[in-house]
Amino acid sequence: MKLAELIKDAKKIGIAGHIRPDGDCVGSVLGLYNYITDNYNGVEVHAYLEPPSKKLSYLANFDKIEHQIQDANFDLFIAVDLGDLERMGVAGEMYQLTPETINIDHHVTNGYYAKVNHVRPQVGSACEVIYDMLDEDKISKNTAEALYTGMVHDTGVFKYSSTTQHTMEVAGKLLGRGLDSQKIIDEGFYEKSYVQNQVLGRALLESMLVLDGKCIVSYFTKKEMDFYGVTPSDMSGIVEQLRLTSGVECAIFLYEVKTMEYKISFRSKNWLNVNEIAEYFGGGGHKRAAGCNFKGDVHDAINNCLLRIDEQMKAAGRKDV
Repeated sequence: MKLAELIKDAKKIGIAGHIRPDGDCVGSVLGLYNYITDNYNGVEVHAYLEPPSKKLSYLANFDKIEHQIQDANFDLFIAVDLGDLERMGVAGEMYQLTPETINIDHHVTNGYYAKVNHVRPQVGSACEVIYDMLDEDKISKNTAEALYTGMVHDTGVFKYSSTTQHTMEVAGKLLGRGLDSQKIIDEGFYEKSYVQNQVLGRALLESMLVLDGKCIVSYFTKKEMDFYGVTPSDMSGIVEQLRLTSGVECAIFLYEVKTMEYKISFRSKNWLNVNEIAEYFGGGGHKRAAGCNFKGDVHDAINNCLLRIDEQMKAAGRKDV
């Protein structure tokens, strides 16, 4: 499926991703925005997201991202990296009012909610899906930088199991546009502010090993987040660091998004299907990386998650792996 066929009659296009946008979401939105504005003169394009992490501000047209809807009468609206329309956030209502809609995603839990759905669950990032929809000869350095950034983030710098030969071939072609790969990876993925290092340190210090050491858990309450002056975007990378603990198969990290409601992130190393856990609580994602929200006390959230993980371990007969 090629983007050119899908947008050929559109004069006003909206692009949006999910709430609390990560690198793949931001890269997908700006990758499409840059590609369309580069190649389609006369087409009006708007990109909508909640405020992303400022460490991605090196991306071209980062400042063009809008945080609230002020326009109407779109010909076409494109959702990217979004499995569930309810998680679109600022642009959700306008998306549903637009006659022509496209859904570009890579989540196995995608709800196929658009008029046109281009979903490839086997692909490691939404940016990789988007790359295959574009005319390779028309990809500018700005577009390439956005797509490469998204691929770096959602593949964990090309180390997750979703990284394939095709992933590396696409990454190589994007690098051929003259990107500074080291800068993108160091500053866009690994680099953390002083306060981010503080909350990471606290999360590690107060983490708990459970299920015979096969699972590690840590959390932050809203009160603790307010103490450090951090936002949800500052929480990125904590669950991945927890996952790297020796002997652990699964990591869980929770933080309070509003009173008695927690955002839960799951990661696994080798075999545990955390998507099944997240789906049970109304979320989703991938086999090795998934998330959901839980309304209730943090200890109830943790206990319910551990119950499902323990059941999956016992069913597989691998609790002692």
